Amino acid sequence: MDTQDAGKLLWESAQKGLYYPYALQGKLTLEEAYRVQLEVLSRMVAGGETQAGWKIGLTADAVRALFKSDTAVHGYLLQSNGFSSGYTFDHDQVTTPSIESELCFILRKDLHGPGVTPEAVLDALDGVCPAFEILERRGDMATDLPLGVADNVSQWSYVLGKPVKPYPRALDLGQIRAEVRCNGQVVASVLGKDVIDNQIHSIAWLANSLAHFGRSLEAGQIILSGSFHRPMPITKGDRWETRFSTVGNVTATFA
Repeated sequence: MDTQDAGKLLWESAQKGLYYPYALQGKLTLEEAYRVQLEVLSRMVAGGETQAGWKIGLTADAVRALFKSDTAVHGYLLQSNGFSSGYTFDHDQVTTPSIESELCFILRKDLHGPGVTPEAVLDALDGVCPAFEILERRGDMATDLPLGVADNVSQWSYVLGKPVKPYPRALDLGQIRAEVRCNGQVVASVLGKDVIDNQIHSIAWLANSLAHFGRSLEAGQIILSGSFHRPMPITKGDRWETRFSTVGNVTATFA
């Protein structure tokens, strides 16, 4: 099965609410997985969706070790899946949901790889905002990472707080602390440099990886740059808030 056919199979299965189809389990390389992912994205856009940007995952050594990967991974974001801070979700609409606290970067200039550097990323940024990514466990990505990548790295939704614009070039990302609260209780408090790759370097990696597949980062797109903590399970009735020092807050509720 070529990647176009595999993308068609994954797309058609998803329309029926079926994920990680048996015919693709254990069959894809990571490169093939990205081509399948992008085939599904092309089908979504052709069907009326608008791409909002990209996401980066596996952005810490500990998480890469868990997935037996020596590299980060990436997926896409759809405009229809994005919401503003304070949004209330219907918990029953998502399967086994979890939440991650991330910084979301906004581009003002295109970035075409290969050869994109961190300095070029800094020149291209328009702003940064606090964000949540909502993940859906549609299969076991830990045992079949390529199929998980093809399935868009568990992406379900995202929530964005107020952006800081223009992007403050002197911002020390490693010194940003994320304090995560669930129902008013602090459940994590972590310093960026201790838990996550440098986000500017991650965006440069993303631009160069996309170039291999004939894609680029475009002005106006957003980039979820990786989580400050491992996914935390969401229970019905939860209210989540993450406070990023020097960047701001983001909240979401699951009724």
